[in-house]
Amino acid sequence: MVLDGHSFATANFAACVDKQSVGLVAKGRPRGSLEVGYTRNKPELDEGPFLEEERRLIDTVARQVAGLIERREAAEDQDRLKDQLRHADRLATIGQLSAGVAHELNEPLGNNLAFAQLASKEAGLPPQAARDLDKIVAISLHAREIIKKLMLFARQTPPRKSLVDLNVVVEDALSFLESRCLKQGVTVHRRLAAEPPKIAADPSQLNQVLVNLVVNAIQAMPAGGTLTIATRRSDDCVVLSVEDTGVGMDAGVQSRIFTPFFTTKDVHEGTGLGLPVVHGIVTSHEGTIAVQSAPGRGTRFEISLPVK
Repeated sequence: MVLDGHSFATANFAACVDKQSVGLVAKGRPRGSLEVGYTRNKPELDEGPFLEEERRLIDTVARQVAGLIERREAAEDQDRLKDQLRHADRLATIGQLSAGVAHELNEPLGNNLAFAQLASKEAGLPPQAARDLDKIVAISLHAREIIKKLMLFARQTPPRKSLVDLNVVVEDALSFLESRCLKQGVTVHRRLAAEPPKIAADPSQLNQVLVNLVVNAIQAMPAGGTLTIATRRSDDCVVLSVEDTGVGMDAGVQSRIFTPFFTTKDVHEGTGLGLPVVHGIVTSHEGTIAVQSAPGRGTRFEISLPVK
């Protein structure tokens, strides 16, 4: 039997002198063939070496095999659909929870930040108290950024769209990150399309998408490497790609990178919200995001945004 380019044969099949073959057709398309044979010569007779009953039998077996293939693939498709539905349901639940938590934390956090900033302006503060207040302000600002990410993930912050040149977004983001790349030994290559069509998008949110992807790429190249950022036109979309030569990811990690709070980084390096936020922003812009990666071979993110 040959199925999707893979061959399965009995040990002595090559010794067959007479063979009878029939195609395998599953879901309306050819998938391979089924072949039987005699290992010794048979008389030709009127019907040849294979009797009419034998020919009908192999046709029946081929139909049965095709039926088995169709049923198995239908079951696999159903399992995949169930997994997608469960994943979507989990994301919706986490999104609702995140929005609630963000709203509850925003007010007390804002008060903490305001009072700490006011207290730090008091004259005659002891040096230690001033340093402690600075820490409170810094930690509060960091927490506020996490809350912003939660709001974006939960889609509580709708995009404010305008006509955007994706090349300008790339240059704006790199103006803040190129010095960090230099310090980390990361070489940045630009491959930007000449005058790509403008898209309806929120420039600040797209900037956050690119910053998150570039920061992830830098962290994936602790010993330095190459970061390539490209834009191009593809049919009715503009495509942004971010590719690194870092440590890469296996299939298990790739399947979870858009799950909120999942991270492979140390506690102080990531919250597990960066890529889910990227996914949320891209989805809110009616775009798609795909990833290609392998351990030791780097990672490539490709985002397609519609041109309207």
